[in-house]
Amino acid sequence: MTEALFLDSVLQEKIWGGDHLKEFGYDLPTDKVGEYWAISAHPHGVSTIKNGAFAGEKLDSLYANHPELFGNPESDVFPLLTKILDANDWLSVQVHPDDAYGMAHEGELGKTECWYIISAEPGAEIIYGHNAKSREELQSMIDDKDWEHLLRKVHVKAGDFFYVPSGTMHAIGAGIMVLETQQSSDTTYRVYDFDRKDAKGNLRELHLDKSVDVLTIPGDQLPENKVQLEQHEGAVLTTLVKSDFFDVYKWEIKGSQNFKKTANYTLVSVLDGQGQISISGKLQSLKKGDHFIIPATVENWAISGDLEMIASNPA
Repeated sequence: MTEALFLDSVLQEKIWGGDHLKEFGYDLPTDKVGEYWAISAHPHGVSTIKNGAFAGEKLDSLYANHPELFGNPESDVFPLLTKILDANDWLSVQVHPDDAYGMAHEGELGKTECWYIISAEPGAEIIYGHNAKSREELQSMIDDKDWEHLLRKVHVKAGDFFYVPSGTMHAIGAGIMVLETQQSSDTTYRVYDFDRKDAKGNLRELHLDKSVDVLTIPGDQLPENKVQLEQHEGAVLTTLVKSDFFDVYKWEIKGSQNFKKTANYTLVSVLDGQGQISISGKLQSLKKGDHFIIPATVENWAISGDLEMIASNPA
């Protein structure tokens, strides 16, 4: 296998979704699409290979049946999930468990994630952390619905990056599009949902006991963002985060850049522009909205054009 594996993936309708994902060339079934599960082997939305010898095969099946493409991993669970989110309204205020709690209570991995802000309307905000200093204070502020004092709001703009470890109180605000890299988990505990009702007129379920169990205390000790830039003649390569779960990079190509394999495989999402990837002399075109995997069997590649991409690999 000496080519990149391009993917067709699943759109998810959400109460807070919109229609901005059409900017990536996706055919939206409604104007309430909140998520595109761009690179996923999670059972709630599995990507499909669309090119080459494995065209038509599901990513979870490919991972299970051709481990050599992924460096013969020890785990039988594809570890990462890449999404694009369109927040037309606030997402619920939520928290995710760590692996131990997630496996014990939900039978799946916990979720540490990170966000690259693709776009943000003026004044857009996220919730990132909380102000409770003890679990008793946290419980009291939740019971009193004292969201104004409990929740930490942060203004955001395009190009910002946030690392969101399990246990972090968080929510994406209205008017924001995000490229999210996360562990392959769909476990979310809602703390607050702005008293919204679903299409049937029912309040959405909250998970307050589990949320209090897993929220980090104190909630204002958040990771310091230490990005590292490499300036090349035809590219700027930025390391956004290296964590216990994934490494995430931003690749800005204006010209051409050669790459050498540094991980078993690499997931890549094209956020803007167009160009091409060259592997062993074979060219594949790239455009905004493409998502692909560079498999373990590829040692070197080159990308050329005018492109903005987010790349990741399992740690």
